[in-house]
Amino acid sequence: MRHHHRPVFARIYARLSGPMEHGGMAEYRDRTLAGLSGRVLEVGAGDGANFPHYPSGVSRVVAVEPEPYLRARALERAETVGVDVDVVEAVAEDLGFADGSFDAAVATLTLCSVDDQDRALREIYRVLRPGGQLRFFEHVRAESAPMRAVQRSLDATVWPHVAGGCHTGRDTQAAVEATGFQITQVDELRFPDFRLNTPVTRHLLGTAVRP
Repeated sequence: MRHHHRPVFARIYARLSGPMEHGGMAEYRDRTLAGLSGRVLEVGAGDGANFPHYPSGVSRVVAVEPEPYLRARALERAETVGVDVDVVEAVAEDLGFADGSFDAAVATLTLCSVDDQDRALREIYRVLRPGGQLRFFEHVRAESAPMRAVQRSLDATVWPHVAGGCHTGRDTQAAVEATGFQITQVDELRFPDFRLNTPVTRHLLGTAVRP
């Protein structure tokens, strides 16, 4: 398994979790997870902030988180919610579950920071049953050329090192489609909705289906 012990970033991320929720993230979690049912895989569960937002139709959540500090917090949160949650240590690129074993998969602010986005998406595709959904909420490549240049510069230098492996400029929608998923819905959002654009302002909230 890849080394994902990032104690400084993990603690900063956990501290930012509360302000993010009050700043609109809680609403986006509700929208991302609305209507899910059955057995759900969550990739990159972090500290478990999604757990309270899963609808009652979900029978079980298997939440993958490789970072030890965040995984411990997710385990604690799993004890406080109404849905059954198993928190496990794994990376998105090597899930270790049987083919077609999940009805849905969830990635929120995760596909930006996996080591190998294409491999992670292939693994998610593999473990979903035919007709299973991938729900995602991710910050993505900017639309304007100047901001894309900023993103490329950040991603090639300091940003992944200070932000837990995050990359600001990934074209996640194209990667999802290239894996073989069929995107059935995608909404473009600004988060945080500041007046000025930042390298992580543009987000997509979408649903994709494995044929």
